[in-house]
Amino acid sequence: MRIRATVAAVSGALALSALAVPAAQAGNDSDVAAKKPTAAERFGSSENRSAFSASAAAEAEPVVSKVTINSGAGLAVGTTYSKTFTVSVTASHATGIQDAYVDLWHGSDLDNIDGLLVMNEEAATCTASSATTSTCKLTVTATPGSDLYKNALAGTWHVTAGALAGDGSIYWNDFHTTHRVQRYSKLTVNASPEPVTKGKTITATGKLSRANWEDFKYHGYTNQSVQLQFRKKDSSTYTTVKTVKSNSTGELKTTVTASVDGYYRWSFAGTSTTPAVKATGDFVDVR
Repeated sequence: MRIRATVAAVSGALALSALAVPAAQAGNDSDVAAKKPTAAERFGSSENRSAFSASAAAEAEPVVSKVTINSGAGLAVGTTYSKTFTVSVTASHATGIQDAYVDLWHGSDLDNIDGLLVMNEEAATCTASSATTSTCKLTVTATPGSDLYKNALAGTWHVTAGALAGDGSIYWNDFHTTHRVQRYSKLTVNASPEPVTKGKTITATGKLSRANWEDFKYHGYTNQSVQLQFRKKDSSTYTTVKTVKSNSTGELKTTVTASVDGYYRWSFAGTSTTPAVKATGDFVDVR
């Protein structure tokens, strides 16, 4: 087993990469763990100098006060393109902060890693807010079919965070926090007939689907509670009218009584593997 120490991490803008997904699966459970660096490999320091060292230097290691990944939102990845997410680490030390690191990994432990997202940069871009404290930014890219090569990878991932002080002391923690990596979701709605006579029945249909990282298609997300919501024509606030469950193909259907002009939409709260999503409102003219 490789000995590992304790780094800090992550904040959030998301950018769409121009890289298309590979034609064939590039992931492989057996070699993923080998790609994950140790503190020594990342910062060029002795692994004996860890966050758990009993030496006097252990009392003066960097302090990581904040790790932000994608502004706190889950990393939602679809079927077609790579996505690049911004992460940030805020850390402090008496001698200042010169670098930081973060990665996300999936697995039961460090010897059984089947998913890994590592930083793109050789070094983080650190901006000092004082002589002792800096916020360091970097990016992580996730590619469906390569980094995310099986649907079982969707869910909660571990976050490794690291910081390197001006005097060479290190904070590194492979279990600093957790974050969600999710299968991108879509939601449609159609309310009909349009127009409709007041007091008559409106039928609302739609479909909840999510990305499949194995065949690069969107499939219905079954047996999920989804809310039908309505807002009046001159209002900006939606209220929930009904809650229904998606069927075996992700389809949604229910009926309501027409009363006033307004917009209908479906709203899904999300799960650990799939982000929340709202359909664009469909206007119905009631006469």
